[in-house]
Amino acid sequence: MKEPKRCEWCLRDEIYKEYHDKIWGKPEYDDKKLFEFLILEGAQAGLSWYTVLIKRDNYRKAFYDWDIERIAGMTDEDVERLMNDKGIIRNKLKIQSVIINARAYLKLIEKESSFSEFLWSYVDGKPVINHPETLEEVPASTSVSDKMSKDLKKAGFKFVGSTICYAFMQATGMVDDHIIDCHVKAY
Repeated sequence: MKEPKRCEWCLRDEIYKEYHDKIWGKPEYDDKKLFEFLILEGAQAGLSWYTVLIKRDNYRKAFYDWDIERIAGMTDEDVERLMNDKGIIRNKLKIQSVIINARAYLKLIEKESSFSEFLWSYVDGKPVINHPETLEEVPASTSVSDKMSKDLKKAGFKFVGSTICYAFMQATGMVDDHIIDCHVKAY
């Protein structure tokens, strides 16, 4: 059986292909899952996405299945414990950012109706469908990801630069950047 055409970035192995085919670019509206994606994109900074992808389950365990209130209550002792957890990326600033971001999330949703509505407002609540012919045509950031990054930083979030925000937007289906002849259509 012939392999279907996919975006070039996911051809490394079956783990990548499954992520590409079933998750990447599919519109996600669940607050908890959006928080998870934002954290994982931040964890990827300076690394390959594959490094984070293979550690997703370990992150879920380390951070209480993304129980945001519980994460917000984590202490310096928890950070030190996680620095010894080989299942996650053991970068102290990235680990601390998860806790900082959980606290920022809780403050943000006091003002906003939901994390989802806040984030999706950057694309007017519906996916932006791009039609790149090649991977080279896909930007690393846009004016929209610049604005999202600026607003998240202002709200107290860490590891949310514009490139991270754009990758987050792609992963959560706010932006569909599947190449034009890819067999996956995000919606």
